[in-house]
Amino acid sequence: MSANARPPTALSRMEQAKDMKEEDKLYRYDGVLYPSLMCPEEHLKALKNFEAREDDVMLVAYPKCGFNWMVGVLRKIIAEAKGVKTESKMPPLIEFFGPDVIKTVNEAPSPRLLGTHVHPDNMPASFRAKKTKILVIFRNPKDTAVSFYHFSNNNPVLPSGQSWDAFFSDFMSGDVPWGSYFDQALAWEKRMDDPDVMIVTYEELKEDLSDGVRQISTFFGFSLTEAQVQQIAEQSTFSAMKQSSSNSHGNMGNVFFRKGEVGDWKNHFTPKQSQEMDDAFNKHLAGTRLGAKLNYQLHCK
Repeated sequence: MSANARPPTALSRMEQAKDMKEEDKLYRYDGVLYPSLMCPEEHLKALKNFEAREDDVMLVAYPKCGFNWMVGVLRKIIAEAKGVKTESKMPPLIEFFGPDVIKTVNEAPSPRLLGTHVHPDNMPASFRAKKTKILVIFRNPKDTAVSFYHFSNNNPVLPSGQSWDAFFSDFMSGDVPWGSYFDQALAWEKRMDDPDVMIVTYEELKEDLSDGVRQISTFFGFSLTEAQVQQIAEQSTFSAMKQSSSNSHGNMGNVFFRKGEVGDWKNHFTPKQSQEMDDAFNKHLAGTRLGAKLNYQLHCK
């Protein structure tokens, strides 16, 4: 089994979730909410001793900021550069692995494609110790919240049936799985100068995916021809990934790849909610380099 193989109980957990009470689907660990079935406490405890490698390909994103899209892009980059396929129907989230899967991952050949949604302060210390290259993707918070809302309501392992207004309130207070968007954004803002960290935005990748593929490949030390860059970009547009999502994500394909649009927030936010998010952005990220990179004025006004 490769580093990206499906944890053996993932499907059974999805089935198990259908019989769970909504309030039992999340639990708190160190003050942050997590999905009970996919990353129980034993998984998060096991993470502390996870052994990173210098040549791991590590992807980090707050939920619904384009993680699954970038997983597909990185798999194509690795396949072209190394001739190694890392296909899987399960996202390579290290918090989903658990002790048994971690043992298998430890034996997997390099380069391993790994990922996480957890706050950078909660990531295994070995990633920083080994100077592992980390790609971080962020998305404007309004579209992130809307995408997260639909994802939660359509994913059996997460609480569903929540109104948009209720979810928005939880999102703003950080009472959603994996915690506060703004807490994570501020934590990564502090690492903008770290040579082992590359931060990209969903919006800039939508605008020029070829350039994104080029920069990401270079960051991880992969050498691609311009023809390979263009091929990967063409195969990795959101519409192309959505079309192939039944192969990459099974029955959950349409849940992971819903719209992929910039600006869908306008179909959900009330003027009051929009102002509340503007105020939160101004409080936390205005004047920061990550805030400038997100180009909030363009995408969220």
